[in-house]
Amino acid sequence: MPLPLTSFDEVRAALLAQREIALLDVREEDPFARGHPLFAANLPLSGIELDAWTRIPRLDTPVVVYDNGEGLAAVAAGKLVALGYTRVSLLAGGLQGWREAGGELFIDVNVPSKAFGELVEHERQTPSLPAPEVLRLLRSGADVVVLDARRFEEYQTMCIPGGISVPGAELVLRARAIAPDPATRIVVNCAGRTRSIIGTQSLVNAGIPNPVAALRNGTIGWVLAGQELDRGASRRPGAIDAAVRAEATARARAVAAKAGVRSASDDDLARFAAEAGRTIYRFDVRTPEEYEAGHLPGFRNVPGGQLVQETDHSAPVRGARIVLVDDDGVRANMTASWLGQMGWEAWVVASPAAFSERGAATAAVPQAPAHRTVSPPELAGWMREGGTAVLDFAPSARHVAGHIPGAWFVLRSQLAQALDAIRPASRYVLTCGTSALARHVAAEVAALRPQAEVRVLEGGTQAWSAAGLPLESGEQRLASPRIDRYRRPYEGTDAPRAAMQAYLDWEYGLVAQLGRDGTHAFRVI
Repeated sequence: MPLPLTSFDEVRAALLAQREIALLDVREEDPFARGHPLFAANLPLSGIELDAWTRIPRLDTPVVVYDNGEGLAAVAAGKLVALGYTRVSLLAGGLQGWREAGGELFIDVNVPSKAFGELVEHERQTPSLPAPEVLRLLRSGADVVVLDARRFEEYQTMCIPGGISVPGAELVLRARAIAPDPATRIVVNCAGRTRSIIGTQSLVNAGIPNPVAALRNGTIGWVLAGQELDRGASRRPGAIDAAVRAEATARARAVAAKAGVRSASDDDLARFAAEAGRTIYRFDVRTPEEYEAGHLPGFRNVPGGQLVQETDHSAPVRGARIVLVDDDGVRANMTASWLGQMGWEAWVVASPAAFSERGAATAAVPQAPAHRTVSPPELAGWMREGGTAVLDFAPSARHVAGHIPGAWFVLRSQLAQALDAIRPASRYVLTCGTSALARHVAAEVAALRPQAEVRVLEGGTQAWSAAGLPLESGEQRLASPRIDRYRRPYEGTDAPRAAMQAYLDWEYGLVAQLGRDGTHAFRVI
């Protein structure tokens, strides 16, 4: 059955009315980052079965799918229908149709959050200091602390010398413990701009008495100023006493109330669960370690700073309801205060019940079609004999870091082209990290190579490695281009200076783009 079409005007009307809608770009991340609508969420065709039910939990959500003429949208839409989604349509004209209708296109990733951060700085004049001034303060022995608002893993890769890792939602909770003297200056940094702006403004909004400033342009600004970064740091704040925690809780609740955040009682939570016509996202915004030690059933872990930074990934249904929880109200309320300003209906659990579940959350995924498998030792024997091609559907970064010797990197979205690029084989064995994705791709490979035997590696590359079998690294066999991930200009330690400066210049222009687009519904308190 042909899929219905949804026009640019219909999508725009839903966004303006704040009705639920999921606008999905099903290309790989790199082409997505080169141009897309403001509230488009990237859900690549390659892994749609593994991600859809978690990211779009209500099956009758209005879902609008598009590509840029690559032929992926109809295929992805068909898979969504097979997954049970009942209101799937194609964007009329795809991305080109959006452009021709006058729709604004944004580059990069996590654009709603980055554009919102720029709007916050524009409207609130968030204080900031240039990198040379911060370096002068540090070298002079001034009473100053640098708090890094990124994830700990990013902080370890590179950080400001002496900086302490305090991910964004932790700032209001921990700043007073780190800097108890109100005269101590607090400088907040991230890699670029957004998280340092939001982190600094969080402290300002919460009424922290210390002088506070963002490191202007983050580690990018630091590098462009010719200053050296630290590598491999592990500085983290210590314990917080009860008085400091209580003060932070009061401050956070006051900010959340000002932003229109509501408190969710047990009755509210029960009502939400019974409300079939609304999408609800439930997030525990504490650290992964705290979450795994105990959490509420039904809540996924997304640390608050990253949730604000990546709303398009964590909550791709624009207009949905978001409910947050933590154990003291500080991180949940501060996170919710930003979500409320970004146009979300945000709630915080008032009195959490016992955190009775332990361990990491398990994603809901459909059962893959049955397909013949092969054990790692048996595959090793086949490879010695020849005639077997191993197709690795892991993310390209993981493939390059370590893969089965001789395996080819393949993108599912480019499967036909990849198979044409590989020497024909009498047998194909599919793998990825655990073979979760490979099991869904097996039938597609079999359809394209009907004369060959197709198997799935039991337990994937992880099982191969666990069996003591060797891995190799590198880009020796890329049957597909590495477009599954967009290389951020602010990540790693070797980004070109021109790319860093271009990224900053783009961020400076986001407020004007928001004005031209006109669908954001942001409200800065």
